[in-house]
Amino acid sequence: MPHRVDASHVPADYRHASVLLDGAIDALIHDPEGVYLDGTFGRGGHSRAILARLNPRGRLLAIDRDPQALAEARAMEDQRFSIHADTFGHLGDIARAQGVHGRLAGVLLDIGVSSPQLDDPERGFSFLRDGPLDMRMDPGSGESAAQWLSHASESDIAWVFKTYGEERFARRMARAIVERRRQAPITRTGDLAELLKAAHPAWEKGRHPATRAFQALRIHVNRELEELDAALEAALEALAPGGHLVVISFHSLEDRRVKRFIRHHVRGDTHLPRGMPLREDQLERRLETLGKARRPGEEEVLRNPRARSAVMRAARKID
Repeated sequence: MPHRVDASHVPADYRHASVLLDGAIDALIHDPEGVYLDGTFGRGGHSRAILARLNPRGRLLAIDRDPQALAEARAMEDQRFSIHADTFGHLGDIARAQGVHGRLAGVLLDIGVSSPQLDDPERGFSFLRDGPLDMRMDPGSGESAAQWLSHASESDIAWVFKTYGEERFARRMARAIVERRRQAPITRTGDLAELLKAAHPAWEKGRHPATRAFQALRIHVNRELEELDAALEAALEALAPGGHLVVISFHSLEDRRVKRFIRHHVRGDTHLPRGMPLREDQLERRLETLGKARRPGEEEVLRNPRARSAVMRAARKID
């Protein structure tokens, strides 16, 4: 029978915000004395739940690049826990530095933006409240969305909107941005949202016309898909034989990458000539799935509408 996370160990603010909390922890924890890694600390909901399931010999490493998340993590008082300021794409380097590479019992990746990031207008992730057009997970590193839009070519902007946002009117929106910046720089989320809304000819019911473009900008600015690809490869190498990989994604682009990665390593080497006779041990299978993909239930979606697009996939590294 699946273990339910003891609510007394997890503060309500974190318990409610963490998507698929019980399912993720059930899929991740199989050895209470193991060393685990939470690649996306956020505000610590999953990390706190993991620690609640570990015994005194267990250990948890966590990673985040958001300054507010790092401050939250550093306030935690648990000798089994350590936080590391970096991107989850570098989790392999962190595991090596901590002497646990190839020994991790489990890796959890909760991809996407946290609610505090979305709700803070100063971070520039959302168009619901006007703020600086930043969108960086780490505001002290790299270009902001405003800086990139100030010099990117029309074709590059259109490519980002089309590729990362699956926006039908990407070229039209990109043209509007380039024409507008000739008059004045676009530095506020509200200004960009209004500009994109005016450039969008076919609004979807129940969706702001700037939604896909904002999502695409965030993914591009933070190199989210490249980081995800790097994290998946690094996690596979850092896990111990029998270790569990659990990934929660919130967008089809992310989930397709996770699904393709797991499927490739479940099937083994698929680049060999068709019909070549092989023994089972020659296929180089490295993963086996842990059940089917899981989505939030109706109750969780009602409690947290941002959970509605979440998909969780889990796999075990083969011995």
